[in-house]
Amino acid sequence: MTRITRLLVANRGEIARRVFRTAREMGIATVAVYAEPDRDAPFVREATQAVALGGTTAAETYLSIPKLIEAAERSGADAVHPGYGFLSENAAFAQAVIDAGLTWVGPSPEVIGAMGDKLAAKALLAKAGVPMLPGLDLTGVSIEEASAFAAQAGYPVLVKASGGGGGRGMRVVNDLSQLETSIAEARREAASSFGNDTVFIEKYVQPARHIEVQILGDTHGNLVHCFERECSIQRRHQKVIEEAPSSALDDALRQRICGAALDVARAIGYTSAGTVEFLLAPDDQFYFLEVNTRIQVEHPVTEAITGLDLVREQIRTAMGEPISVSQADLAIRGYAIEARLYAEDPENDFLPAAGRILLWDPPRNTGLRIESAVETGSDISVYFDPMLAKFIAHAPTRDEAAAALADALAATRVHGATTNRDFLVNTLRHPAFLAGDTTTGFIETHQPGRTRELEETDLQVALIAAVLSKEPTGTSPFHVGRPLLWQDRALTPVTTYRHRLGESSAHSVPLRDGSYDMTVDGINGPARVGRRGDTLEVELDDVRQSVRVFRSAGTIFVQDGLGEIVLTELPRFPDAKGVEKAGGYLAPMPGKVIEVVAKVGDAVTRGQHLLTLEAMKMEHRIAAATDGVIRSLNVVPGQQVEAGAVLLELEPSEVPKQ
Repeated sequence: MTRITRLLVANRGEIARRVFRTAREMGIATVAVYAEPDRDAPFVREATQAVALGGTTAAETYLSIPKLIEAAERSGADAVHPGYGFLSENAAFAQAVIDAGLTWVGPSPEVIGAMGDKLAAKALLAKAGVPMLPGLDLTGVSIEEASAFAAQAGYPVLVKASGGGGGRGMRVVNDLSQLETSIAEARREAASSFGNDTVFIEKYVQPARHIEVQILGDTHGNLVHCFERECSIQRRHQKVIEEAPSSALDDALRQRICGAALDVARAIGYTSAGTVEFLLAPDDQFYFLEVNTRIQVEHPVTEAITGLDLVREQIRTAMGEPISVSQADLAIRGYAIEARLYAEDPENDFLPAAGRILLWDPPRNTGLRIESAVETGSDISVYFDPMLAKFIAHAPTRDEAAAALADALAATRVHGATTNRDFLVNTLRHPAFLAGDTTTGFIETHQPGRTRELEETDLQVALIAAVLSKEPTGTSPFHVGRPLLWQDRALTPVTTYRHRLGESSAHSVPLRDGSYDMTVDGINGPARVGRRGDTLEVELDDVRQSVRVFRSAGTIFVQDGLGEIVLTELPRFPDAKGVEKAGGYLAPMPGKVIEVVAKVGDAVTRGQHLLTLEAMKMEHRIAAATDGVIRSLNVVPGQQVEAGAVLLELEPSEVPKQ
């Protein structure tokens, strides 16, 4: 039996904090490692020790095996937990940890190697009778051979990285014209994210559900499944909402799919915590996708319905102890749903959005489990995954869990960052989601709103709150205690605010009874306001509503029960400034230019690929919005650009006169 006394987590963000929490409960000291952008991150401060890795990018830090082993030696760690992503499924890293005399918290390097290569895993498990989708390894394969396979399988097909996960290095190909470009992009993204550019192609099943089964095994021959999770709500092939159990499985199908997961685990001699993933077709046939030889982002929903601590089970099995439960001990208790809060812009194709969190204030005492990577003042780096936090609700019924999760997300104050919060709330409240119609094509099929639907009354209250939050109110609600002066009407200027729907003006005049005569967009009426702590209570038309107001420079964030309304106070005498030239293509996010296809003077057609940006481990193609000629090109491959930078200018072709 091996005793772990000091555990290094070779990862960052919320998963590092999650592992630290269990380690502390087990009396184990902890070690964080960090890249320079993470120097002041919460996970760094929470560890017993923290070791700088001396670099900025993932390749320089969290993907550097020598630096991680050196950090373990310098800190006196006797074990390494890999978290998820980065090197968590890298057999060479696991072996390096073991060769350094440290305890590896995870399955053996042999199992990781066998399952880390999805192609090798498919070949191995097909022999064990596990159902597979038809696929083709693209290594050394010509585009003609790849197109022949795709035609035989039938479009759409999926190009997929062999050595990674998390939606990286994946492209859906709908026809032959997209195939060659999609293969090149998938290879490049896979190499950047996982250090392995091997990709393969397989039939893409749609509609389908993404079902995965949590397994636990130990070196004593014990093996159990912890039931299934459904992870079908995805954008960019990356999960955003997960739940357990799946609403699509009855007891018979659950027994079949969990039994198949155990067959996979037995075939490879699995130990530690892991996940077997399947694709479930509409006819209830399921197909093997992959084995994740690590803890998953969505593991909390399984912990909620079973009462297990999966990280504790990982650490126990690494020390040579048996898992703490038998199959007979496990039962499904209620429903759990997890939502991933990302710094991204759903209205801009869910592109990552870097920046700074001016205020992070999730609701407290809700009974929800919230695991975050950030705090007030955290910078969202362009170098790493933009996930900010995970919110997990557990309730007796699925509807209750969805409602509690949506309410908590709506109440969360995450000011200063562009996030997918409104999209998550809209999805959780969508009738199709509540009915269990959760296929991998959910977003495209049902089109849940990507932003909050802003009602006129909500905007009026927000504008009133923005104006009156500057007034010196007393301590009791609805008491201003300020005498009416004859000069008040003349001295209170009209303020103009910009918001998502346009611009609005607001004007207030204090009255003798402590109320205000308000004019909002030309509509006049009485309003009252009071404060309780940091909460502002606004009464409009005899309806009282509580909001919380946060100001930063000229931006006002108003948080009500449905979410956030952002107002920008415009100067009364704005400077006249020129606008950007027509035809300029702007960087939609900060990132690095990794490919420039166009040249100055090129005649291009609408939809033609011009250049590619990379940020937060994702690629984004800039394409021509119209036919025209490239007038100027302002970037080169390898150049780092800020959001809004002019990348190139395109002179649109003249429309022929009729």
